[in-house]
Amino acid sequence: MQFRERTDAEWKEYWTQYWNKARELAGGRWDSILRTLAPSLTDALNQEGKRHVPCPVHGGTDGFRVFKNYHESGRAICNTCGHFHDGFSVLEWANGWTARQTVEAVMAFLTGDSSHRFAEPVQRQLPPKKEAKPTRSNDEKRESLNKTMQRVVPMSHPSAEPLRLYLARRGLAPLKSPSVMFHPRLAYSDGDRITGFHPAMVAVVQSATGAPVTLHRTYLDEDGCKADVAEAKKLMAYSDDLKILGGAIRLMKPGKVLGVAEGIETAYAASEGMGIPVWATVNATMMEHFVPPDEVELIIVFSDKDRPSPRHPRGHGQEASRALVGRMWAMNKKAMAITPKGEIPEGQKSLDWLDVLNRDGAKGFPSFEAVRRAMLEQVFGKAA
Repeated sequence: MQFRERTDAEWKEYWTQYWNKARELAGGRWDSILRTLAPSLTDALNQEGKRHVPCPVHGGTDGFRVFKNYHESGRAICNTCGHFHDGFSVLEWANGWTARQTVEAVMAFLTGDSSHRFAEPVQRQLPPKKEAKPTRSNDEKRESLNKTMQRVVPMSHPSAEPLRLYLARRGLAPLKSPSVMFHPRLAYSDGDRITGFHPAMVAVVQSATGAPVTLHRTYLDEDGCKADVAEAKKLMAYSDDLKILGGAIRLMKPGKVLGVAEGIETAYAASEGMGIPVWATVNATMMEHFVPPDEVELIIVFSDKDRPSPRHPRGHGQEASRALVGRMWAMNKKAMAITPKGEIPEGQKSLDWLDVLNRDGAKGFPSFEAVRRAMLEQVFGKAA
């Protein structure tokens, strides 16, 4: 008996069915899959998404966690390496596997069949699916956001001294911004449990259309230092019908020229250093998807210089800023990314423009004209 080779179309259909079957079988069983196939994730899995732990790939102190619903999807995130949208991408990253090695390992674990061809799962006792914990309704999320906003005061308020001290410690003046406020006693939750109350910097995150979506919190102590908590910076949960990607913290009124940076403090520093309005996108992922207002004609991206990682070999901040610049030109808007000069200090994961301001002052920033000419040289090969 002779067997003919599969055509390309048949191989494509074969692997499509194989992946679909793997996803179907793995749903709700990612806890046991990840514990068995990637023991390096054990510490994070034991926290069940409630706390950050050291990254299993690059180390550190508290940059990695799985999402609270990881049993269903396997999702996880590292502050340096990025977001992993399912358990397959987590395994591929954590174990250094190819996509094929990953899906075959998952299928072998779930079915007991270690061959490379598709097979129906054998009868075996699989771990039962864990029931998802009840999540807060959209009304409850909105109520929590509104309750927080009822207690905030402007940065100039007498009670906001911890915030002014915090900015001063970071080398910044207390810039006026309606989007950044102070909360004198904001609850801090470790998972589902409130562990304390702290002063906090509270900033409104708005969507690409300008609608308020959620609040960003930076927990402080009375002396203007970051609070001694697992995650000093957090986003509040927001309604499922709102979209945060494309949005930012609108720190000041935009003009035809607008800068964007990841963090609030970095955006303040960039604005002080170059004298232009700058918004904060919160993180590299949101920077990559940022959508500017229609009236903005030129975007200057103040990129963080991040250390390379397996997932982001050129640094997450640098990759996100390049992606944003490409999108802006495709939207017929001019854009240029600038990255701090110098080496990343020992023990730090990145070098940003706040570091530059504290190190060199305003002279560490390029002039607007220098940025404009560099952009034109990059695009057209000569200055204009």
